[in-house]
Amino acid sequence: MNISGLPSGFSSYATPAAVRPVGAGAGEKSAESGGKTVSAGQQGAPEQAEIRKLKARDQEVRQHEQAHLSAAGGLAVSAASFTYQKGPDGVNYAVGGEVSIDTSPGNNPEETLQRARTIRAAALAPADPSGQDRAVAAQAGQMEQQANLELAQRRTVQTTSDGATTSGGGRSPDVAGYYAGVTNDRQAATISIYA
Repeated sequence: MNISGLPSGFSSYATPAAVRPVGAGAGEKSAESGGKTVSAGQQGAPEQAEIRKLKARDQEVRQHEQAHLSAAGGLAVSAASFTYQKGPDGVNYAVGGEVSIDTSPGNNPEETLQRARTIRAAALAPADPSGQDRAVAAQAGQMEQQANLELAQRRTVQTTSDGATTSGGGRSPDVAGYYAGVTNDRQAATISIYA
């Protein structure tokens, strides 16, 4: 998953390439593998085992990236992209993938808080998040903390020297700098899963 601002990146789900049944019979069409033609009925046990493993990995990768996309909502900036490996049957199987999402903060703390929660949910959406997915979720957590700090500062009531109370609605220099630096510079990050 690629993420901007914080790393972001989600892409749309691509459907798997058509996969021919393996070992169904000698009358089936053949697939090219490494320059030689191999009939589905002529594949040995090791090739069939590798094909089953590649099919399972392909399904796992596609489900992983689809989970990111589904949870990213409007923050997804691209469709999922995949890294492929050609199997002994000549079919390309997805063995890695990534999605890009916009991880930049919002224009105000409330919007940033919502975006941070969506980013974290998208990063952790798959059943087995990758290390990069967890890193993106941690960055989103930091963004959420910053937004919560800003909101807390707004709620703070300060007593002025003359005894009047005023709302502490101004941004602290750190928070103001944070928003000034990121509001005009939207970024994307990537969440990836590779074999």
